[in-house]
Formats: sequence, structure tokens, C-alpha cells
Amino acid sequence: MRTISFILLMIFSGNMLMAQERAETTKTVEKQEAISEILLQAEKGKQHNHPLYAIWLADSCGRYIQTLFVSESIGKGVFKRGSRRTGRWMPGEIARPASLPYWIHQRNVTNEKGTLLPTTQSPVADAYTGATPKNSFKKQLQSDQPLRGKYRIYLEVNQSWDWNEYWTNNRYPGNKEYMTSSQPALVYMAEIDSDQPGLSVPLTPIGHSHYAGENGELFTDLSTITTALDILKEVSVTIR
Repeated sequence: MRTISFILLMIFSGNMLMAQERAETTKTVEKQEAISEILLQAEKGKQHNHPLYAIWLADSCGRYIQTLFVSESIGKGVFKRGSRRTGRWMPGEIARPASLPYWIHQRNVTNEKGTLLPTTQSPVADAYTGATPKNSFKKQLQSDQPLRGKYRIYLEVNQSWDWNEYWTNNRYPGNKEYMTSSQPALVYMAEIDSDQPGLSVPLTPIGHSHYAGENGELFTDLSTITTALDILKEVSVTIR
């Protein structure tokens, strides 16, 4: 009887241990599946002056998944302010393909006019747009799906009329899109892993967009970029 009782006790204990391990595994899986919040922190640099931003999520190979944030003026196709002194643009509906061209082409959503820019008729959803931060900022971003595995976070930033010795105001005479962009938009990127929640990862500049937004190519040579690299001093991302 003692032998049978001991065997039954061992079986019961083993079953309890297996059940506990399964419960712990389930909790771990549920925790991993629940990860969808992304904290992005940006510290402004000495050249920061009302830039435009787009932030998006891509898979580990860089394929676009979804927009996480875009400046409202681009996401809605309406600028509330313009340069009245120079007349380079005026407030109201406007298309600026040179603003954030890498994001525009990665998103690849055609509007009612047959172009890729968001418009008042084909805007980015309110949940993903907002006022452009005037200073350093933290943004709680939400992915539409649980994050499992490795991803990339991209940030594109552009600031109008930031000329330098290479990107001069007469480099492309008559090109009105270039004239409102100057140094082209910069693209930053970080790789994140859902198995490492809480780890802060820096975003680093990996290239710039087309100077007039004529295509979605990423140009990796940054040797001609100067002050635009000082729009942001530091950017990092953390998943939770």
C-alpha cells in the first residue's frame, strides 16, 4: 500500500508541476502577445525649428506595416500656417511631396487624385496624426497588432528652408518642391525585439529621401547633410 500511495503521490505531484509549468508558459505567451505599446523619445537638437515627422512600424526586413504617427499637416493635407513673409506657401490645403517622401512611398496609399499624398478626402486616421512637437517629446505609440519577434521602427524628419553649401536655393532652379524642402528629409531607424521589452534602442540616421519627393528611394550617402543632422540630438524607442 505504501508503494502504491507513493507512486500515486509522485504522479499527482508530477501532474501538478506540469500544470504549473503550462500555466507559467501561458502567462508568458499572453504577456508576449500583449506587447503592442511603443514609447518613442526624441531630444531636440540645436537646429530644431518646427520640423515635420512620420514614424512607422516595419517588419524585420523593412517592409512597411503601419503608420504610428505623422504630423497632422501632412496626414490631413492641410497646413494651418505658412510663410506669409516669403509667400513660399500659404495656409490651407496643399500637397508637399518633398516633405516626407520615404514614408509617403512606404505607406503607398493612393488618394482620389491618383497620387500617394494624404488629402482632406483621403486623410490618415485621427488616431495616427497630431500636432508637430515644438520641443523634445515622448510619444506613446500603439501598434494595431501584438508584436511578436523582431521589427523596425522608422522616423522621417524634414525641416523647410534649411539650406547649406551643397543644398543651395539655386541648386534646382524652378523646382518648387525642392525650394520648400532644402536639405532633404532624413530617415532614422532602430531594430526592436518583442522578446526584450523595456530595452531602450537608439534610432540612427540611415539615409535621406529624394530632394523633391519624386520617388521613394533611400539615399544612404549623408556627406552633404549638415544642419539637418542637428534637428534631433537623440532618438530612442522602447517596447512595453
